[in-house]
Amino acid sequence: MEYNQTFMSFENILVEHEDRVAVVTINRPKVLNALNGQTIAELRTAMGELKAHDNVRAIVLTGAGEKSFVAGADINELAVLSPVEGKEHARSGQRAFDEIERLGKPVIAAINGFALGGGCELAMACTVRLAADTAKLGQPEINLGIIPGYGGSQRLPRLVGVGVALEMLLTGEMIPAERALQIGLVNRVVPAAELMAEAKKLAGSMASKAPIAARYILEAVTAGADMPLAEAQYLETALFAAIASSEDTKEGTRAFLEKRKPEWKGR
Repeated sequence: MEYNQTFMSFENILVEHEDRVAVVTINRPKVLNALNGQTIAELRTAMGELKAHDNVRAIVLTGAGEKSFVAGADINELAVLSPVEGKEHARSGQRAFDEIERLGKPVIAAINGFALGGGCELAMACTVRLAADTAKLGQPEINLGIIPGYGGSQRLPRLVGVGVALEMLLTGEMIPAERALQIGLVNRVVPAAELMAEAKKLAGSMASKAPIAARYILEAVTAGADMPLAEAQYLETALFAAIASSEDTKEGTRAFLEKRKPEWKGR
């Protein structure tokens, strides 16, 4: 089924929607899709809008063109920040990326080229990451005399381990997609020509599942990762209890017993 949903139009973001899957494209190819303040604000608005639409159950996030996913933050903006402005700049990006991580719907990063600095941080905030075999990832902030500001110093070690993260952060070196796969920074590496098809296929698979269960799984994993095990298991218990009486749970169990495909209602 295809839905013809009208979304807001943006200057630096493109939003498309088909078959419960939305595709969000950072559209600044002339500057390798660098993230300026306006783009971050538009991304935050777009994701909030997609979160609110029941017909959207999974999202693919990518960059325009063949060279870059997001090549980092806009250096022209960074170069003139005061300390107070720098703090607010970092918090703005962190808030936007936190909202992506906690969206309650799967967000798949389709990394089609450079994912550096803010681009790598954006990818890490997504649910899973697919990379083209031509992609390169890294946190090169140290080469500019700065540190990551959009969560990179925190999400990177959680994904790849402290030692590997510190090597990347302290050298500022880019790594190829295959190395990113080896260290667990990306989930899959696919030929560049097949990236979007694979990302949409994965998004479609996730979008076909029970939406409340997907939301609770995302909450359990994201929130539970920063809790002691006992507290995280208590959260899991609470979420399990909350979903037990949902229409989707009744439908899923009934469909299993009747050997048919379930029809999810999202309630």
